[in-house]
Amino acid sequence: MRKIIAFTIISVDGYFAGPNGEIDWFKNIDPEDTAFTHENVTGSATLVFGHTTYEVMKSYWPTPEAIKNDPVMYGVMNRSQKIVFSKTMKPVADGPVWKNVSVMHEINKEEIAKMKNQKGSDLVILGSGSIVRQLANLNLIDEYQLLINPVVLGAGKPLFADFNRMQLKRVDARTFTNGKILLKYQPV
Repeated sequence: MRKIIAFTIISVDGYFAGPNGEIDWFKNIDPEDTAFTHENVTGSATLVFGHTTYEVMKSYWPTPEAIKNDPVMYGVMNRSQKIVFSKTMKPVADGPVWKNVSVMHEINKEEIAKMKNQKGSDLVILGSGSIVRQLANLNLIDEYQLLINPVVLGAGKPLFADFNRMQLKRVDARTFTNGKILLKYQPV
C-alpha cells in the first residue's frame, strides 16, 4: 500500500508561505540540508503539487541553473511521476526535460484511496498547503514531515488553518546545525 506523505517547510509560527505566497525565507540551504535531501530522495516517489507549487517547481527544476546547483535533485525532480491538483490547469505534455505530469481536477476521496491501494511508490506532497489541508481533512495523509525553519513571519498562509482536529504521534525528530528542526508525525 502506498502512503501519502506531506513534506512542508513552515515558519516557527506555522506559516507555509508569506502573506503574498513568498517563500524566499526558507532558502537558507547549507551542506547539511543538501545531504539530508539527497539521503531522502530515491527518485521513486510520486510527487504531488497544487497548481501554484507546480508552477514554481516547473520554472526552476528543468533549467541549466538547477542542474548546476543540484544535479541529484535535478534528475529526481525531472524524472519523477508528478500529480498536480488544479481545477483550471489543462493536461501537460512531456517536455524535453520536465516529464510525467498528470493533472487531477478535483480531490476525490475514493479516487485517492484507490491510488493509495495501487502498487507503486509513495505519494509525497511538496509544499502545497491547500492540498495538504484538503487531504488531511479527508484523513488521507499517513505522515506529516514538518521542516521548521527558524524564522517568525508574523503573518502569512497558515498550514493548520481549517483543519479538522487530529491527534498525532511523533515518529522522528532531527535538529539541524542551521537551526531547522524536522518533525515527523503520523495520525493516531
